[in-house]
Amino acid sequence: MTAPLSVVIPTLNSGDALRRTIAALNTPGEGSLALEVIVVDGGSNDATTAVAASLNARVLEAPASRGGQLAIGGEQARGEWLLFLHADTLLEDAWEQVVTAFIQEPANQKRAAVFQFALDDPDPRARRVERITRWRNRVLGLPYGDQGLLIHKAFYRNLGGFSSYPLMEDVDIVRRIGRKRILCLPATATTSAARYRRDGWWMRPLRNLTLLTLFSLGAPPRLLTRLY
Repeated sequence: MTAPLSVVIPTLNSGDALRRTIAALNTPGEGSLALEVIVVDGGSNDATTAVAASLNARVLEAPASRGGQLAIGGEQARGEWLLFLHADTLLEDAWEQVVTAFIQEPANQKRAAVFQFALDDPDPRARRVERITRWRNRVLGLPYGDQGLLIHKAFYRNLGGFSSYPLMEDVDIVRRIGRKRILCLPATATTSAARYRRDGWWMRPLRNLTLLTLFSLGAPPRLLTRLY
């Protein structure tokens, strides 16, 4: 049977986080979606692929490049709809009902959707980052990949799919979709705050803004990866 929804997750040494991410997807209820989970691994040297296999995910291998991994997953997906998700992002329990409502609307076959952004840290500075993200979504129409991306396969293919960029692949495809064709779902995707704790609650957003500016000015993604 063809799965109505394929969830594509790029990984690189993501074993611990991946277990929680896939577990959050596997919350079947009455009328639940037929679901295919695809993990596209970029050469992990931890237990990532073993974790994925143990949770009945389909495991593919690809050179380490997030955009390239997402592109391969999108090409291999069997589902009519695609949900691209980061390995450290947990969807809330109601995600399935919200996604089902979106994909049942025929007009949404030429739109895309993202989730509300949240961080898994009680620090007030995390709430500030969340507010900045809401502003960026509302004013700039620019969600990032840690909010997921739900899109019909035919629409995705017509757009040309993900570019094989190691970084900024999310910005690139969102711009091709266009802000008027992206909706924000009434459900939350909670992402690890580890990068913010490591790099600083001010410095991480500033670095992201710098990278976005450089990308907009035409800097090659591989250079941006070294700066990241």
